[in-house]
Amino acid sequence: MSHRRAVLLMVLVTLLWSMAGVVSRHLEGARSFEVTFWRSAFNALALAVALTALRGPGLWAGLVRAPRIVWASGLCWAVMYTAFMVALTLTTVANVLVMMALGPLMTALLARLFLAQRQPPRTWLAIVAAGIGIAWMFFRQLGAGVSLTGSVVAMAVPLAAAVNWTLLQAAGHRDNAASADGADAPDMLPAVLLGAMISAAATLPLAWPLQATTHDIGLLGFLGVFQLAVPCLLVVRVSRELSGSEISLLALLELIFGVALAWLGADEVPGSDTLTGGALVVGALAVNEWLALRARNQAAGRVSS
Repeated sequence: MSHRRAVLLMVLVTLLWSMAGVVSRHLEGARSFEVTFWRSAFNALALAVALTALRGPGLWAGLVRAPRIVWASGLCWAVMYTAFMVALTLTTVANVLVMMALGPLMTALLARLFLAQRQPPRTWLAIVAAGIGIAWMFFRQLGAGVSLTGSVVAMAVPLAAAVNWTLLQAAGHRDNAASADGADAPDMLPAVLLGAMISAAATLPLAWPLQATTHDIGLLGFLGVFQLAVPCLLVVRVSRELSGSEISLLALLELIFGVALAWLGADEVPGSDTLTGGALVVGALAVNEWLALRARNQAAGRVSS
């Protein structure tokens, strides 16, 4: 795959991810945890079919014997799946997506704490700027009497994503060590399936009695397959061609696509406080990732010369 095609594929991934907000606004009877249950259940079903086709029947035996790091990653995926949809039922699409944009910065913090990865000054400046944006959004909403419950729930998504990415980086280190020793490295892809199954199992009791209409089940089935399962598999493929900085930068398009789709498809106009706070978060992250990518390209140029 060429670099250009990988970039275009990542743009498609962000477009698929961004559909959740606008689609959820057209549900009839499904609410809160039931929304999460149906989406996670269909996601698990689609991933089970796809991964069984890729890995064969041994996939299921491997899940039982999976090391703890795979199960920990699966729990992170479950939190991400669950908190995202619950948050969408409690606050606006724009608020949820702004919270999610904090993921790369939280990852940088955890990498510094647990993987001893030093962060350049620009990353700390970006963290401060993004924090100011979130604080502005929170205080403005609080002053206007808006409930912050949805935004707080949404915060669990980037936090779980940061933990998950840190685990994947740790698994990458193990992969390198295992390759040097001739041992088998942990396979982290089944963790995506584990997360979907855990999310569906955990939310079913909370969703009972089920009230979704046939219309709702169709929409949530669409989300489970095309908004979650397909892009999750695509991003794994894209990660072979694009750097982490490139993926993080392109992933910001989800916020733009998501807000635009909710605006056009559900008449959900974002408030000025969300737009201001979101602009600070996205601007800080975009500048940080762009500078990181430029520094990496310059270093690669010096090595090649």
